[in-house]
Amino acid sequence: MPDPTAVELGLDTFGDVTRDASGQLLSDAQTIRNVVDQAVLADQVGLSFFGVGEHHRREFAISSPEIVLAAAAARTESIHLGTAVTVLSSDDPVRVYERFATLDAVSRGRAEVILGRGSFIESFPLFGYDLRDYETLFDEKLDLFSRLLEEKPVTWEGTLRAPLTAADVFPKTENGLRAWVGVGGTPESVVRAARYGYGLMLAIIGGPADRFRPFADLYRRSLTTFERAELPIGVHSPGHIADTDQQAWEEAYDGFAAMNDTIGRERGWPPYSRMRFQRDVGPEGALYVGSPETVARKIAETVKTLGAQRFDMKFSTGTISHERLLRSIELYGTKVAPLVRDMLA
Repeated sequence: MPDPTAVELGLDTFGDVTRDASGQLLSDAQTIRNVVDQAVLADQVGLSFFGVGEHHRREFAISSPEIVLAAAAARTESIHLGTAVTVLSSDDPVRVYERFATLDAVSRGRAEVILGRGSFIESFPLFGYDLRDYETLFDEKLDLFSRLLEEKPVTWEGTLRAPLTAADVFPKTENGLRAWVGVGGTPESVVRAARYGYGLMLAIIGGPADRFRPFADLYRRSLTTFERAELPIGVHSPGHIADTDQQAWEEAYDGFAAMNDTIGRERGWPPYSRMRFQRDVGPEGALYVGSPETVARKIAETVKTLGAQRFDMKFSTGTISHERLLRSIELYGTKVAPLVRDMLA
């Protein structure tokens, strides 16, 4: 079991465009400013990590996470800042490394990067990539990025990017860059993360956490096979916290339903319902929505089940207002975090 004093509790957001008190959608600009304020509060209440996702569609305001994170770095002191996730497949590994090494400098060593293939595919046509190369793009670019993390001249060749010969990339970090791979639940992705030496971030957005225990076990076995040192396992799941279960459910439902139905129309999902929502917030679901006691109990059980070292709650989903998100962050840091550590101890 992880040391209860060492388990990190973090937050993730995609910069979901929210509504104001009158029900009007905020501008992208105001949403981004609100995200920076949310990061500041997360730092003030003692949370470990604040992650910002990269998207290129109307529901999410953030397409350049590193700029938002740099703004947050200037206003925070201790919290680590990173992505959730950086879509490496449609980006250039050299530029990703350069941007995060720069963020690490301005944040005084608090930068992290979580790399992913991208469950949303808008960035591929936007930046001129062929979806038929989906797997190869990620595998080759992850290989190159792992070489860049060594911060030595790189000689590398793949099939979909120009080769490098003794290329030295700057700036260098002072103490290295912490890097993870986000995984949605395929064994191949788990093994790949272990092979290249990345932390494993499990995106659990459906079903109970124990369904992912085989992936956690596979990751630890794979690290041994590849003769790598122990690396952390994290969990990313949606949630929302209010003073009572009923209040949290009422505040969260409309936003969760709107987002599920929007994405569901593109992917062929059935319409969302109250019945499904109540199942998802229950013990067998992947939503961490409720009072501090309810959410803490569910997080502690997940951490124990998977042997995880970090839990990141995706605290913004759909159009939940900025004010309610701030209250959720406050309760997460001041109430949930101490409860989780007590429960694990």
